[in-house]
Amino acid sequence: MVAGELTERAEARRTQALALIDPRRQAALGQFFTPQGAATLIASMPTLPAAGTLRVLDPGAGSGSLTAALVSRALEESPNLRLEVVAVEIDSAVVAQLRATLEDAAKTAKSLGRHVKTKVVVGDFVDIASRQLVPSLSKPFDLVIMNPPYRKLSAASQHRIALAKLGVDCPNLYAAFVALAAKALAPNGQLVAITPQSFTNGPHFSEFRHFILQHLTLNRIHLFKSRSTVFSDTGVLQENIVFSATRGGPEADVTILSSHGHADSPVSLRVRYDQVVLPGDTEKFIRVPSTGTDLALAQTMAKLPCRLSELKLRVSTGKVVDFRSTQYLRDDPCSDCVPLVYPGNLRSGIVEWPRGIRKPQGFLPKDLGAQKLLLPSGCYVVVKRFSAKEERKRVVAAVWDPKLNGNKPIAFENHLNVIHSDGAGLSRDLAVGLSLWLNSTFVDRAFRTFSGHTQVNATDLRSMRFPNEETLSSLGSGQPLALPEQEKIDALVAVATPTAWVECSSTAPR
Repeated sequence: MVAGELTERAEARRTQALALIDPRRQAALGQFFTPQGAATLIASMPTLPAAGTLRVLDPGAGSGSLTAALVSRALEESPNLRLEVVAVEIDSAVVAQLRATLEDAAKTAKSLGRHVKTKVVVGDFVDIASRQLVPSLSKPFDLVIMNPPYRKLSAASQHRIALAKLGVDCPNLYAAFVALAAKALAPNGQLVAITPQSFTNGPHFSEFRHFILQHLTLNRIHLFKSRSTVFSDTGVLQENIVFSATRGGPEADVTILSSHGHADSPVSLRVRYDQVVLPGDTEKFIRVPSTGTDLALAQTMAKLPCRLSELKLRVSTGKVVDFRSTQYLRDDPCSDCVPLVYPGNLRSGIVEWPRGIRKPQGFLPKDLGAQKLLLPSGCYVVVKRFSAKEERKRVVAAVWDPKLNGNKPIAFENHLNVIHSDGAGLSRDLAVGLSLWLNSTFVDRAFRTFSGHTQVNATDLRSMRFPNEETLSSLGSGQPLALPEQEKIDALVAVATPTAWVECSSTAPR
């Protein structure tokens, strides 16, 4: 009971800290302090020894919630374990709450005849760790437990440059923290972190994934199905995971837990390591199926015969970046204009043009530079690169049919992925078949096992596997461009690819 009260007092200090800090500074630092429930869940992830000394690092410690939760657990479960905790925090506005929490942890331990030693380091963890500026951070740690800050890093960022010198590219501050934490671990040391799921796929985090999987072996992953409950009192909307990993550990089975938020009981799934990181996957995507059905779907997709390249197809982002092409844009398309297509033109499987979406619908290719941004007349499949935060479908595809739009060349805006045949159009049957396939529940659910954010990258589409050309063309043969109801899409796909449809219903994705 005494140990449990420690986390309650830490939660009160977290609330005080949130009230004290400037929201603009909080945003600039990427701060999202860990609520008590989430801290307790994160602290439950590592394996604690029964005795000895455990050296712990809490970088980006905030007001100390994670350390309090870990100490509380250790006091209850490991009576002969000594803790030595180093907490790093950059924001001087919350250091008082952090010191109070750590002092509380040490006093609580002492009252129970236990030993917890703590130290606070005030400063920028990335700067300190990358340059080894503080002696207390030089000795390897047995455990790093962390809720790192979330903030994009520009290519010119000093943090990103510092990490590049250490052999890893980190496009977000949380990735920099995780990379440095991995390097700070002793052999067989553990890392537990709550982060966005976005690093598990996509080109931006490719080098980071290679680095992390080279240094760490995944043990457990907790997936949150809700985007809004984990940090509800901070207003953050993010798909988060908690993962634990071991430095240099063997590739054993991975336990995947899933829950709506941090308060409800999770569903557990145990999978082989090679089902999370597929052997031979050059992109090192980290797949996180949350149910046995999702695992079966992901495995089925992995067994399909073709990638886009093997279908002799390519996918590219639209070439028109509108704010760089304002001289070519026309709100009212003229006779010399070609169609300009935005994501808002996609509707029920068809690219509707022109359409009143408050975006220019005409593109005037008045010079050679503008002409290079066009694709020739033809049938194309276009996929939205970004979906709304709570949109029902992750993958949204439609067909551009030149017969409906005057057989002119076409300009696609940069927020679209365009599937083409070496810069030219596809056959109509193949295009319609691809659209039906991509809009199916099967693809949506399988895609979600490796995609942790609302963006659909061209790299994601290149890495996916598809039925062969004959199957896709047969699927599209005789079908209208406009998509039918979801149940009909799924029924058509089930007939065309019955092995891909085992146990997959057309209910809304979870």
